Amino acid sequence: MQNLAKRAGYAPAVMVGNTVYCAGQVGRTEDLNVILDPKAQFIACWENLRIVLEAAGCSFQDVVEMTTYHVDMKKHMDIFRDVKDTTFPRGHCAWTCIGVSELAHSGLLVEIKCIAIKQSSTTS
Repeated sequence: MQNLAKRAGYAPAVMVGNTVYCAGQVGRTEDLNVILDPKAQFIACWENLRIVLEAAGCSFQDVVEMTTYHVDMKKHMDIFRDVKDTTFPRGHCAWTCIGVSELAHSGLLVEIKCIAIKQSSTTS
């Protein structure tokens, strides 16, 4: 994510207290190249989100709200859902899907942003 911060000038996430606000993540390589195959792009998008959450000490289980932005949503939603359902826990957070005409870079099909609450670790 350091390449992203350098090129785009924003943080992939910001933590305020125990709340993590993740900027929208997309399906691109570490070198910031857009992955063109829809399924591979969606897999990479979830992986990039996982990396951001993990750096903040969170996991997908900590996500309380998620918004996904979709280009050509009808065409790709079945593939997106299949990838989501094998990657992200079902039914535990609020989720809003929004269809958009385009995202920041040509070829991007989805962007996922979320809010997570970092759980306190307790020891006995």
